[in-house]
Amino acid sequence: MCIVKHTPHLIQLSADDPLPDPHSAWGSDTVAPGLLAIGGGLSVDRLLQAYGQGCFPWYSEGQPIMWWFTDPRMVLQVNHFRLHHSLRKILTNLLKLQRLEIRIDQSFARVIQECAQSNRQGQSGTWIVKEMIEAYIKLHQQGYAHSVEAWIDGQLAGGLYCVSIGRAVFGESMFTHQTNASKLALAGLVALCRAQQADWIDCQQNTQHLSSLGATEIPKQQFLADISHASRMGSMVWEFEPIYWNHILQR
Repeated sequence: MCIVKHTPHLIQLSADDPLPDPHSAWGSDTVAPGLLAIGGGLSVDRLLQAYGQGCFPWYSEGQPIMWWFTDPRMVLQVNHFRLHHSLRKILTNLLKLQRLEIRIDQSFARVIQECAQSNRQGQSGTWIVKEMIEAYIKLHQQGYAHSVEAWIDGQLAGGLYCVSIGRAVFGESMFTHQTNASKLALAGLVALCRAQQADWIDCQQNTQHLSSLGATEIPKQQFLADISHASRMGSMVWEFEPIYWNHILQR
């Protein structure tokens, strides 16, 4: 039986238009499930509005800005993070030898550039285009976007960047130059979140890799309720203390 996907009306935004209600995102029976709207620019206010209602921009070079709200949503509850035995051993050894340091926001622009240039299986290009990089650097300068960096032997070995509103943390992308370095950065982010009572990290879309680390899908109503609660809490302190490792190593 052939199932024909349909194409609903596409909402095109001007710079002053608010994003539509996320419940109006295209459904699973459409050609682009999760698509909410196009256009509208990437100002700091626009990005904060988007993340505040669970939406994110994702598009390629030559395409208009596309806004998405995926349902169900892939989320890593930080208490469910799986520190597999092999990674635990690597982390423990690096810390014992004082070879690993987690730094926050030391090299945000470099991290997002590295993420944009990373080769990814099944992808021929990047969605982190020039205007996206510029927009998130501005968001970082306003204190809402952060980089978590794994430095090994004094060199930036891997890292990730994310958006944070209150205690709501939205993961964006990661890169690695050394095996497992991006996983070490994620482990550092999980330790930071546990230390500061941030309960979850948004992962946007389901992948086997994220599932192996403990991320699971939740329905949109739960995700929106979680954002509403976490975003009203006080902002996290984006500094990493070595003692934070105890939050994942002693479990």
